[in-house]
Amino acid sequence: MENKMTFRERMNRLDTVVNQLERNEVELEDAIDLLKEALTIVKSCDEQLQGFEAQVAQLIGDEGEAEHE
Repeated sequence: MENKMTFRERMNRLDTVVNQLERNEVELEDAIDLLKEALTIVKSCDEQLQGFEAQVAQLIGDEGEAEHE
């Protein structure tokens, strides 16, 4: 499910999970599950951000090469 979410959707879900944990209104077992979900989302967002950074670097590099031609 989480892999098909957009970056914005992941960040929104992460915000929801953090709010649930901060309110301390969930049972310990559920809190553990929420924490696991949050860590998965963070890892996924980080990987996606690294991909975005690589794309931007590639675009900047391609543009720099085109200017020198």
